[in-house]
Amino acid sequence: MLDKENVIKVAKLAKLQLSEDEVEIFSKQLPNILKFIEKLEELETDNILPFYELIEKPSPMREDTPQSGLSQEEALANAPEAENGFFVVPRVVDKD
Repeated sequence: MLDKENVIKVAKLAKLQLSEDEVEIFSKQLPNILKFIEKLEELETDNILPFYELIEKPSPMREDTPQSGLSQEEALANAPEAENGFFVVPRVVDKD
C-alpha cells in the first residue's frame, strides 16, 4: 500500500517537490497505477515481435530554398528590451 510517506519518498527519489494536496492525490492514484502495471505484466508477450515501421517510403521533403529573413528592426520589434540593435537579457554569468 502506498501511504503518504511512500509517496513523499518516491517524489524525493525522483527529485520532485510535491505540495500536500499533490501528495494526497498521488497517494490515492498510485495504487491504481501499480495495479494496472501488474495486470500488464500478466500478458503473454513472448511471441510478439516489437513494432517496426514497415513502410519503406521515404519521408516527403520539401526543396531547401533560401529565403529572406527578418530585418534587425523586425527581429527586435517585440523584444521586451533592446539596446544598440541587440536584445537586452539578464546577466547569467558572474563578472568574476
